Amino acid sequence: MRLLEYIVAMNKPNLQKFYIPEEQSIYLLSHNDARKLKGWFRLCQEQLEQLGYRDTEMIGKGAFGFVFGGVDREGRQLVFKFSRITLPQHVQDRLEEEAFLLSQVDHPRVPKLIEFQRIGRQAIMVMERVPGLDLEKFVLQRGPLSPRLLVHIAAQLADILRALRGASVRSQRPLVHGDIKPSNIVFDPLTEQIGLIDWGSSVFAQLDENNQHVSVNVMELMSDDLQHSNARLGDVYFIGDEQLNGGLSTPRFDEQGAAGTLYALASGQSSRFGHHAIPPTSLGLPQELARIMDRLLDTDPAVRNQAGDYWLRNMPSISRLMLIELPKVPLQPLVPVWVQPQTRVMDSVVYSSRKAFLKEGGVDNQNMDIDDVQFDRYYKNFLHGMGDTEKAFLAAVSRLGKFPVVGGLAVRWEAEGVYIDSSLNLYNPEQQEAFVATVNNLVNLARAVYRKGIFKSCLFDARCTLHVERENSEQEFIPAPEQRIPYEVAAVPDLEEKSRLHSYFEDGRDPEENLELPATIIAAIKQLNRLHHTGLIIFESMELHLKIHSHFKLLNFEQEAEFSICLQQIMSAIPQIRGLGVAGFMKMPYKDTRFFSHIDRQPERYYPRNPKQG
Repeated sequence: MRLLEYIVAMNKPNLQKFYIPEEQSIYLLSHNDARKLKGWFRLCQEQLEQLGYRDTEMIGKGAFGFVFGGVDREGRQLVFKFSRITLPQHVQDRLEEEAFLLSQVDHPRVPKLIEFQRIGRQAIMVMERVPGLDLEKFVLQRGPLSPRLLVHIAAQLADILRALRGASVRSQRPLVHGDIKPSNIVFDPLTEQIGLIDWGSSVFAQLDENNQHVSVNVMELMSDDLQHSNARLGDVYFIGDEQLNGGLSTPRFDEQGAAGTLYALASGQSSRFGHHAIPPTSLGLPQELARIMDRLLDTDPAVRNQAGDYWLRNMPSISRLMLIELPKVPLQPLVPVWVQPQTRVMDSVVYSSRKAFLKEGGVDNQNMDIDDVQFDRYYKNFLHGMGDTEKAFLAAVSRLGKFPVVGGLAVRWEAEGVYIDSSLNLYNPEQQEAFVATVNNLVNLARAVYRKGIFKSCLFDARCTLHVERENSEQEFIPAPEQRIPYEVAAVPDLEEKSRLHSYFEDGRDPEENLELPATIIAAIKQLNRLHHTGLIIFESMELHLKIHSHFKLLNFEQEAEFSICLQQIMSAIPQIRGLGVAGFMKMPYKDTRFFSHIDRQPERYYPRNPKQG
């Protein structure tokens, strides 16, 4: 669940008081809210089973609904999309509109609509299921796509976009998907074929690629509203400026979504915004495709349109380039990355001091309207007014939470460059290449940001969060007797020299913090600070719900008795917490600040003319 949905649905506190996690794990919900959500999942699956489907499973969730997979009586793999019945009826009706528009498309790379039906108030859309996994997950597992594979996918995307200009649309009218991004492209590793899914933002185009109004006849042209856009907002990390700013819908929207998608897949990022600092021409791609992507992401609309025409016209010949898979050279992390074996399932969550970062950038986020479920948009409101590279940096920090990782990050910008302290612990060796690519992108984006200030981010496992609830705000938060703050102990003491030890209090008070912790807890944390460990603890106090997020690893097992007592003292003092807000502390294993000079743009690097040499 995205945080905004959670706030709207769950008797929200004032957003300005809290850190902004990118995704709201079910493990961060209160017991009652989590129970309701799980109950709703079960109800959806029961409805599908009553209709004769089997092997049902939830495979996705979004702003407007949930997506389940299942098998019908003929053995076909299907997808079921449910609208959220808590949404206004006009919003729920969009699922029926999505079904209609999907039914208009007849293309081998687009899943076919099976049927649309209602069970009482519940709308369900049934579609073919595209084999494979979405490209966002694929890149998170494997790392940025190779040049050969990216060219192959670019050719398939170009084929879809050409077909949507009318050839594969039943009415022959251009149709705009409106939300092309890596997670909406399903990829089958066996066949290397893609399928474009999630047509919830699709509309019939109002303008064609030549900026001419689209109509079936003169009377329709006269009756159409030619002043107001029918476009829907796709993911603001990938859509272009015209769609973001409410322009009349056009096939050019999808060229922009495809450009951002190809860039993200090639660079291992979660947005289009990093292309100024890490341009497509620096990613080792074939020179022609790299330059097309660079121009598709240009700030000049005329340049973008010219590049779009060239791409769709010439991609078939570009795809015939003989490209081989180059030997992989392991990436070296620009800041330390510690890789651990995967011992359990984790729900990593990123908490960042975004509000201060936005304030420094001159962004006014006090006037956000968080009640519009279309988000109008949560990210748009938070990112509006920032430079693209700053947006890309925030997206890169958020991307860390898509890996099984815990730790922390402190980035300090000074006139001479960037200082970074970090403790990043990845709990899946198979994702090391993808994670290192994400970390290096984060560092290179930070180098291209010019400001003075500090940005802090904590990464913890939501499954380890402790929840303490109360019936009203007059009561104290009373932990259950069995609740303990979890911690790990290193098998071998890590005895660093005292001069290099990092302190909880070294970076000063976080500007996001507005919860005053009781003196007893502060005293226990000061005592913890003297013990050799790495960790973080965040207290998030809401009206009826206190969350204690933490990650602790003791690096000297000889200190375990004292360490355990300090954690018990913190738990014992929980009833003394007053007020609402967030307060937290983060400690690196030791002081190991890395310095990086500023650099505006990564240098050019292309696929070699003769890949067999060297």
